[in-house]
Amino acid sequence: MNIKAPTKLAVGRVRFFGQHRGEVNCSAFSPDGQTLLTASDDGYVYVWDTKSRRLLWRMAGHRGPVKFCRFSPDGRLIASSSCDCTIRLWDVARFKCLHVLKGHQRSVETVSFSPDSKQLASGGWDRRVILWEVQSGHNVRLLIGHRDSVQSSDFSPTSDCLATGSWDSTVHIWDLRVATPAVSYQELEGHTGNISCLCYSASGLLASGSWDKTIRIWKPTTNSLLFQLKGHATWVKSLAFSPDELRLASAGYSPTVKVWDCNTGQCLETLKGLLDVAHACVFTPDGKLLVSGAADVTR
Repeated sequence: MNIKAPTKLAVGRVRFFGQHRGEVNCSAFSPDGQTLLTASDDGYVYVWDTKSRRLLWRMAGHRGPVKFCRFSPDGRLIASSSCDCTIRLWDVARFKCLHVLKGHQRSVETVSFSPDSKQLASGGWDRRVILWEVQSGHNVRLLIGHRDSVQSSDFSPTSDCLATGSWDSTVHIWDLRVATPAVSYQELEGHTGNISCLCYSASGLLASGSWDKTIRIWKPTTNSLLFQLKGHATWVKSLAFSPDELRLASAGYSPTVKVWDCNTGQCLETLKGLLDVAHACVFTPDGKLLVSGAADVTR
C-alpha cells in the first residue's frame, strides 16, 4: 500500500460532454489522457477530445446498447461490447472496425485488454469468459466456472491472472499460466450480492463492488481481504483506482461518487451534483481529474 496521504480533490464540473441519446454505461481515457470514450445505450461509442470537448468520432456498428468500452494499453485499439452479443475491435488511427468478435450467446457486459495489448477478455450473460487474440480476432480460450452472469473483468498487471466478477456473488482469479484445456482459479468470497464491478491497481491490489452496497479491497496473491468499505446507500456500479493508488473512486446507483483512502479505508469525499444515476467513474491518467457518467451526460 502507498503510505502517502491523498490530497483533496477540487469538486466542480470541469467539462461537459452531452450529445448522447441514451444512458452512459461506461467511460474510459486513452493512455495519454487526450481522448475520452463513452459507451451509450443509444448503440454508439463516442470518442471525444478531452481538451476541446469536440466529438472526434461516433462509432456505429453495434445493433444494441453498448455496455462497455476500453482503450488498449498501447492506445492503438478500442474494444466495445454490446447487447448484440458481439465485441468490436476498432483501429484508433484509421477510425475503422478491424474485427467483430462472435462467440457469446447473450449480451457481452465486459471487456478488458491484457497489459501488453495482445489479449482481450470478455464476459457476459451467458456465464462465459472468453480470451481472444487481438491481432487475429480469434477465440483462443474459454473459461467456464461462474454460475451466473459475468459483469466485470480485469487483467492483473503481470498478465498472469484474470479477475472476473459475477452475479453468483464471487470473484474468480483465473491462472492464465495453466495450459489449455485445464482451468485453474481461486474464488474470493464474502460479498452477499451480485458482483457488479472490479479493477486491479498498478501494484496488484483488487477492488470489487457489489449489490450488497459494499466495496472490498483484496490482496489476491495471499487471498486476503484488506478493507471492506461501507457507505453507499445503493449498489456499487463502477470502481477506479487513482494512478498513485492513494484513492479509490466508486459510483453507486445514485447521483453520488465516493472517494476512499486506500491506506485507511476511510471515505474522503462524497461528490454530488449529477442529475441522474452515476453509471461510471474513471480517473484521468495523471490522477488530477475524476470523470463520472450519468444517464445522458458525462461530467
